[in-house]
Amino acid sequence: MHVDVEIEGGEAIALRVREELARRRLSRQWLADEARVSLSTLEKALAGRRPFTLATVVRLEDALGTSLRGVPAPTVHTFAPESMGAYARPAVQWLEGSYLTLRPSFSEQGAVFAYLTEIGWDDVKGHLVFSEAGRLDAQYEQKGFVSFPNLSGAIYLVTISDGQYRLALLNRPVGGGTICGILMTLAAGQGAQLIPSAVPIALVPMAGRPEPQLGVVRHGDAAYEEYRSCVDRIAEGGFALFPV
Repeated sequence: MHVDVEIEGGEAIALRVREELARRRLSRQWLADEARVSLSTLEKALAGRRPFTLATVVRLEDALGTSLRGVPAPTVHTFAPESMGAYARPAVQWLEGSYLTLRPSFSEQGAVFAYLTEIGWDDVKGHLVFSEAGRLDAQYEQKGFVSFPNLSGAIYLVTISDGQYRLALLNRPVGGGTICGILMTLAAGQGAQLIPSAVPIALVPMAGRPEPQLGVVRHGDAAYEEYRSCVDRIAEGGFALFPV
């Protein structure tokens, strides 16, 4: 009977994997698929809730194209800067993971725009970061840092690029772990004009979900009713205010 071997240095391996994912803007779901391991197994190993086996590490190395063994762990910072809320890593680990992100489409009235958002800890910088993937308009995929001040308990996903800001202002999770709030950004107007816009946005945990439909989801699509409901309940349920 074959018995897989548990290996030492799991914490260093987990740190290296998270660093590689953040640096390359890859999702945990992508890595799980490429390495042929379940997302649940990968997330538990990265969180230190189960040991790495030799077979799993070899598959991860093949998928990432880099060695994960015998590499010194990077310096780990466990507290975010005061400007981001001075939160501690253990206090925000529940926020790490992959999310199906839903908001109204700017291009088609009534449609929902769906993509992925990955939130994880940057071990070198010492705070949470996020990155987007799976957008049809890939050139506009965002990445940035997460601010989480204790005073309000709100969650901020902030992008700063060449003096331009984009902000998602989110509440703490509600039923099922969904995080709801408002996205403040620039939408395309006439010609090259960009228009300040604010729309409801929902981040739905991907754990345990089937492969989602991404892109512009229209009435009649299989996922439309679920996605539209997630977006509509933000205003209807009082998770964000859009006064007229």
